[in-house]
Amino acid sequence: MSRLELAADRLKTALEALESRAPGHGALAEHSDGLDRRVAELEAERERLLMQVAALEDELAALSGVTEEVEERLDGAIGEIRAALART
Repeated sequence: MSRLELAADRLKTALEALESRAPGHGALAEHSDGLDRRVAELEAERERLLMQVAALEDELAALSGVTEEVEERLDGAIGEIRAALART
């Protein structure tokens, strides 16, 4: 055998030993794929939730404006009622 063939045999033996010690490599790759999918799902959910939060913030701003208007009208009506009661 030539030195090259001996080196190739040693490399083959070393690779076989390494593969026998790491039998779960395929399982790890599958697990990694599952994690990648889960991360993608969570990122999509995060984007959806961020959009929902933005919509709720817009709704809160609109409701705050309405609340202020109602408060002003009630204050005005209370003032008018007090003035009317003071006249009688």
